Amino acid sequence: MMGDMPTAIYPADSGDASGGENRGGDRSGGDTAALAAADVRHIVDPGGGLDEWLAQRRQPAWRAKAIRRWLFGRRAASFADMTDLSKDLRSLLEADFRIWTTAIARHSRADDGTEKLLLELRDGQRIECVLLRDGDRRTVCISSQVGCAMGCVFCASGLDGVIRNLTTGEILEQLLRLQLLLPAEERISHIVVMGMGEPLANLDRLLPALAVAQDPEGFGISQRRITVSTVGLPQAIDRLTAENPGYHLAVSLHAAEDQLRTRLVPVNKAIGLAEVMAAADRYWEASGRRLTFEYVLLGGVNDAPEDAQRLVRLLGRRAALVNVIPYNTVAGLPWREPSPGSQERFLEVLRHAGVNVQVRRRKGARIDAACGQLRRLDAQAR
Repeated sequence: MMGDMPTAIYPADSGDASGGENRGGDRSGGDTAALAAADVRHIVDPGGGLDEWLAQRRQPAWRAKAIRRWLFGRRAASFADMTDLSKDLRSLLEADFRIWTTAIARHSRADDGTEKLLLELRDGQRIECVLLRDGDRRTVCISSQVGCAMGCVFCASGLDGVIRNLTTGEILEQLLRLQLLLPAEERISHIVVMGMGEPLANLDRLLPALAVAQDPEGFGISQRRITVSTVGLPQAIDRLTAENPGYHLAVSLHAAEDQLRTRLVPVNKAIGLAEVMAAADRYWEASGRRLTFEYVLLGGVNDAPEDAQRLVRLLGRRAALVNVIPYNTVAGLPWREPSPGSQERFLEVLRHAGVNVQVRRRKGARIDAACGQLRRLDAQAR
């Protein structure tokens, strides 16, 4: 249960969304206090007008790069940290922009090094983001929406539907928050957009955020190390194919025939697996990147050898990776984890057929690191 904390006042800008623990204690210098002005802008948002704002104040063109270098490279937590800017300029920036528009409502740590943040947004809504440590890799999992409209019956994120899209700045701020959890000699190496929400339902705001993530003057993360997950929205996949097919695409299947998939992923009723697979194939043809198909293994539901055989037939000769994810139990939902025996039999069918398969190793289970769990538990306790 979250400790007492003041409710912040934030400027409203939602965006259409159709389609041990440490609480608080962040390093953002109090910048998450009440935002009094409704027109305060997010400085990390590429649409926030920083370049124009600087030009109006007759600042040299290189000043914007210097500010972004402080934000993304030198991890400045406040404008006061930007010591090579004049005091007057820092004061003006403080008046018109914000680095932080979120507050850390809860910070959870697991023994395996996983850390999860529950962030309160400017309108009081909450999202989650996660830092995963694995060898030299420092992977972050970020959210794209508050809630989710896809209705996957086993997922905690969408139990209450979708509330709104995240802004580009809110997506980038998750990266800033998670980067501050790392020591100075470490940096984010991989991004997976697999947190709360359906990423392809918010492409207008996600794509500019990912552009900053891969920009050498932003986070400098190779596009090859960024994965976008989707339940499979053909029109949105086609848009991604046309605009920027350089990211890894992970399609969440969870079943290999329409009747069961519609039961598990209700949005499938209006789409169908054939259209999902065809759109994924078009993305592969444009990108040349191996597709990933995700399959959450639910005990007694989709984990039988017959289910694996259907998946083999669906994949056909596609050069794809199947990422099998043993279900992470969510309190209050009827689904259960697969038994070790059923899991192994499922995997054996895939391997015998020559399918490239890996099992996602569970991380952060003790801190409810699966997307939507911490937000849901917190809401129940409030």
